[in-house]
Order: sequence, then C-alpha cells, then structure tokens
Amino acid sequence: MANYKQTQYEVLRRRCVALQQQGWKQVAIAQALGMTQGWVSRTLTKFRQQGQDGLAWQKQPGAKPRLTHEQLIQLVAELNQGAEHHGFPGHVWTRPRVNEVIKKLFGVSYDPSQVGRILKKVEWTRQKPQRKARQQNQQRVEQWREERLPELKKSPS
Repeated sequence: MANYKQTQYEVLRRRCVALQQQGWKQVAIAQALGMTQGWVSRTLTKFRQQGQDGLAWQKQPGAKPRLTHEQLIQLVAELNQGAEHHGFPGHVWTRPRVNEVIKKLFGVSYDPSQVGRILKKVEWTRQKPQRKARQQNQQRVEQWREERLPELKKSPS
C-alpha cells in the first residue's frame, strides 16, 4: 500500500513538471492536480535543483534525536539504580519521573508520550505495581479478615 501512495506522488510530481513545461501557470497546475500552489512551487524548485531524481519519493529524515546512543545507555544505567535513588518516593518509574531524570542529566525535556517512546527504544517495558505487597503474610491477612473485618462492617446503632 505504501508503494502505491509513493508511486501516486511521483506521478503527480512528474505531471506537474510536464504541465509547467507545456507553459501552464502554477495556479492552473495546482487546480488541475488538486494540490496547493505551494506544493507546485516546491515540486518545480526541486526539479530545477535535482532533475528527475528530485521527483522520486524519498523517506523524510525526521528530526535529529536529542539524546545520543551513549546518553541512552547512561539513562538506562541511572534508571536501573531505582526511583528512590533519584529522590522519588516509592519504586515506580513514571514518564514524568523519567523526564525529570533526563532533564537533570542531559538538560533536555520531552513530552510524556515521547518519554514512552524512548523507554520502548531502550527496551524498558511498562510495569504495573503488584496488587498486593510481596512481604504480605497471607496467614495474618486471613486472621484480620476473620476477626477485625466483621467488626468494621457492623453499622453503629
């Protein structure tokens, strides 16, 4: 499906150049192709600069990462020390907490959704806290349920 879309855009770009070479004005080309005049202008400029190669589909490079590979490795090492080591109460890492560590270490701030993407990139998976404490004594819990809970459920008269 992606190739079909890529091919469509290449055909549009080539048609744009062909119409311009036939003497069409940019406004008329834009209307005929259902594109904006800005798109037509950029397409023609790219063709003038790069020739036919400029009309071919190219994956857009995107923004340069703000953290280097080495910084990501350092981040993982810091996160492995635990949330409490970094002054947070409890053991749970949240996106805002991770973002605070990134800001402190590297002076870079991210949107919480991007923090999640970074964590995925370094293979940190989302963790949910356990519903009961690991150190919980099951026998004492049962005793509490049998002895104390019924008293708490009684309504005051």
